[in-house]
Amino acid sequence: MKKILILLSATLVVLAACRKYNSLGYTPGTGAPTITSVHTWYKTDSAVYYDTIVTYNSAGDTTLTVNARSNQIVPFDSVTDAGNLGQTYMIYGSNLGSAVTVAFNGASAYFNRAWNTDNSILVTIPSNTPTSGTQATDTLTVTTLHGTVRYHFVVITPPPTITTVSDYDFWGGSQVTLHGAGFAAVTSVGLSGSSATATIVSQVDSLLVLQFPTTTVNRCNLVFTYTSGGNALTTTSTQEFNDLDNAYAIVFKNAFQNAWVDASWSGPSGISTGASHSFDGTSSAEASYPAGGWKIEGWANWYPSFTYNAAYKYLTFWVRGGTVNHTLVLVGDQMAGGYSQNTSAPAIQQISVPAGVWTFYKIPLGTGAGQLNYWANGTTAKQLGFFLQGQSGDVNETMYFDEVAFLQ
Repeated sequence: MKKILILLSATLVVLAACRKYNSLGYTPGTGAPTITSVHTWYKTDSAVYYDTIVTYNSAGDTTLTVNARSNQIVPFDSVTDAGNLGQTYMIYGSNLGSAVTVAFNGASAYFNRAWNTDNSILVTIPSNTPTSGTQATDTLTVTTLHGTVRYHFVVITPPPTITTVSDYDFWGGSQVTLHGAGFAAVTSVGLSGSSATATIVSQVDSLLVLQFPTTTVNRCNLVFTYTSGGNALTTTSTQEFNDLDNAYAIVFKNAFQNAWVDASWSGPSGISTGASHSFDGTSSAEASYPAGGWKIEGWANWYPSFTYNAAYKYLTFWVRGGTVNHTLVLVGDQMAGGYSQNTSAPAIQQISVPAGVWTFYKIPLGTGAGQLNYWANGTTAKQLGFFLQGQSGDVNETMYFDEVAFLQ
């Protein structure tokens, strides 16, 4: 009986070990790991393909529908010694089955053992992998239960990408902070349409602080020069930035500009030190909306007024919301509906203002659909304001406006 129990115990151990390996589909090697090559796993096919769908109605008539497909992910196996953030690669070698960590330049990468074999690991380069500076060691590291192997592999520096900004407006001497990725490799920042360049005040991979020069541009994009794989490359921001030194400003640099004055229906109003959005700013235009008040807060230029000029393309401003979310109606003496309590304004005049934060607006000017016709009723405009329709349950609200300007 004792011999039977010992034999049964040994059998259970063997079966348990077999179940462990069967769950992987292979038996991990016990030798030191090696890497022989790294391969791409897929690529994006930019070619356009067309699918034709034929449908029939009850009468037997046919209808053809053609759908275009592009940027398809397709299999692509190619040996490589460099890779991009967020892309997937296959590591080939030996004794890889017991891998516990995979890292690119020290950044740990996720991998699913169900996709691996003892000779391969499928892995995605993590988005936080260093691509420049001292941390970019160009090293792929695989650690198993039986050792560590290092392999020369370059993670390609991505083009600088902006996700958020401290300001879309600038002027000579002002600073703007960019948040995003790929900034550590930036060597210079130019302005489209100008030979001027911004000064890099500070930079890390996720943040870049720029000081802007005096320019002659009205609006521009940022042109980044950066280093990737030993090459100097350029890329242009999708975001547009506005030089307020060359704009027609209403509220700018802590004051009213161009003969504009406060013309609000309630108070306190006008230039106030209560808040400021501008770099190095101390003041902005305050607007008070008493609960249920149906008030218009705004400004006027009684003389010389603001004469129509087709060169102006945008109205832009920042506004800091109150205690709850609101919708303000943009009004003007020469706009449709006039400088009035307009309760049926078109969508282009309705401004959604989130509570408690500064929000940027850039409204296209013109006479077409989706454009603000600021001079709809006459070529000499004297007023610009924001109407808040009172409702039951309202509270007293204070909002602030800064960097209010018309842009060419």
